[in-house]
Amino acid sequence: MKIKKHIQLILQTLPEKPGVYQHLDKEGKVIYVGKAKNLKKRVSQYFQKDHGNSRTRVLVRKIEDIRTIVVETEFDALLLENNLIKKYQPRYNVMLKDDKTYPWICIKNERFPRLIYTRNLIKDGSEYFGPYGSPKIAKILLGLFREIYTFRTCNYDLSPEKIQSGKYNVCLEYHLGNCLGPCEGLQDEEDYNQMIQNAREILKGNFKEAMDYLKTKMQEFAENLEFERAQKMKEKLDLLDRYQAKSTVVHPSISNVDVYSIISDESFAYVNFFNITNGAIIRSHTSEIRKKLDESNKEILEEAIIELRERFPSNAKEIYLPFELDFEIPGIKKTVPLIGDKKRIVELSERNAKYYRIEKLKQTKIVDPDRHTKRIMAQMKQDLHLPEEPRHIEGFDNSNIQGTNPVAACVVFKNGKPSKKDYRHYNIKTVEGPDDFASMEEVVYRRYKRLMDEGKDLPQLIVIDGGKGQLSSAVKSLDALGLRGKISILGIAKRLEEIYFPGDSVPLYLDKTSETLKVLQHVRNESHRFGLNHHRNRRSKGGFTSELEEIPGIGEKTIQDLLKKFKSIKRIKSATQKELEEVVGVSRASKIIDFYKPSD
Repeated sequence: MKIKKHIQLILQTLPEKPGVYQHLDKEGKVIYVGKAKNLKKRVSQYFQKDHGNSRTRVLVRKIEDIRTIVVETEFDALLLENNLIKKYQPRYNVMLKDDKTYPWICIKNERFPRLIYTRNLIKDGSEYFGPYGSPKIAKILLGLFREIYTFRTCNYDLSPEKIQSGKYNVCLEYHLGNCLGPCEGLQDEEDYNQMIQNAREILKGNFKEAMDYLKTKMQEFAENLEFERAQKMKEKLDLLDRYQAKSTVVHPSISNVDVYSIISDESFAYVNFFNITNGAIIRSHTSEIRKKLDESNKEILEEAIIELRERFPSNAKEIYLPFELDFEIPGIKKTVPLIGDKKRIVELSERNAKYYRIEKLKQTKIVDPDRHTKRIMAQMKQDLHLPEEPRHIEGFDNSNIQGTNPVAACVVFKNGKPSKKDYRHYNIKTVEGPDDFASMEEVVYRRYKRLMDEGKDLPQLIVIDGGKGQLSSAVKSLDALGLRGKISILGIAKRLEEIYFPGDSVPLYLDKTSETLKVLQHVRNESHRFGLNHHRNRRSKGGFTSELEEIPGIGEKTIQDLLKKFKSIKRIKSATQKELEEVVGVSRASKIIDFYKPSD
């Protein structure tokens, strides 16, 4: 790679210290911000190798200047990198989606505070809890509070002066028992604030203080012989207990912990975050991150943790991770669980990220099918190490029973979907007996010899139903036609879904949930189905036609016309002369009548 002279000079003088680097284009605009343990080594890597990722190559070509900021630790570099990305919003950096549309629960900064549902964060001293992954969760919590506590819903300014002056009157909520009338001074402020504190603790995931408060009130009412009010407290206690039971999804000993996990594909990464308090997941959030360059999961997760910790303030003293990260967070213990409940909670976080990705992909498939196709094609190219995206795939399968009626099928997929008008059947002509290898060699040769002769487009990928033997036979035909380096080819075996490549005895195993594997399985299964149907039809027609072929003067075309009209030998036998004449004419109809006429 040819490096510009002024860039060479910058690279030679970079410090070997941790810090942040900024790539600028010819207009002086920041196009990428990164962090490094060693600035000199990291920045030099951009110019010392040819990058497989096209976006990285474009980035490097656009770099006209490099700026660096040296810091004490890698964690400081992460924080600074995060702030600079927010400030400049560089084109080639990954960024978490903005959460401004997510719902929050707000405790208003006012006398006799209200609890409200909102999507807007206003810096007026109010407390915000969330954001919640769905509005339903936030509204369920608010509904719970309304059933347990008697918070006001009006927006009056309940200052002592206005209450004492009698400015307000109680409303319908008071008469329904949903409010205790603080607007007329009928409720003590200290008692109201205790309810707010209980709600605050529940929002943080701590149910103990709220339950203790309800138990105390229930006992007080019972001692004062106010049994109806005591019963209401008991009902509220049971309600809170049931809600807590639903919230507790991990071991009670796991407390004050944050959990992070990540999954990714060719274009996007998905980072899930759990906040666990007193054995309950009180917050779960998944962010979708578009990859800009060839970022690793490790790099993305490091940046996401800094962003998420800033977005979701947490008092957790420990974080669980799926793998080791290099940076240290002051005062926080990092754990990579290997077994037990801790490991299971990390796996639960990963499942949440996977489900979120699946939902996003389903939405994309509906809203933007082109993007969905591009992503799958790019993923297949990466997973199968192909030179180009397999927009045109062809699959082959043989079918015979003890060597009878050997046939083959060729199915065609375009952009990952079946193109049924391009499917083709083949009757094996040169092979005697049950020889799948020779049959595969014949049909692959015939298919691509014809495509070449007719000047038609060749596929980017051929999928052979079978293991190394069938694959080797197909490769012989490609060699004979001079197509070996022009078309990629692989075999997929049924037993363990092993994927074989020419010249490699060690198979490739893809994850069972891989979209690449699902496309290959679809091609394989479709070729098997199509070939089997053709084989059944041949055997079925063979049983019909063996008798009809014995009639003198009756050929294959006439037999097909008869079967198409009458469906069976029995109906042909019982047909009248006139009915037969309508299909095959007078002469042939007479021959059929004479053939089936009982002898004297």
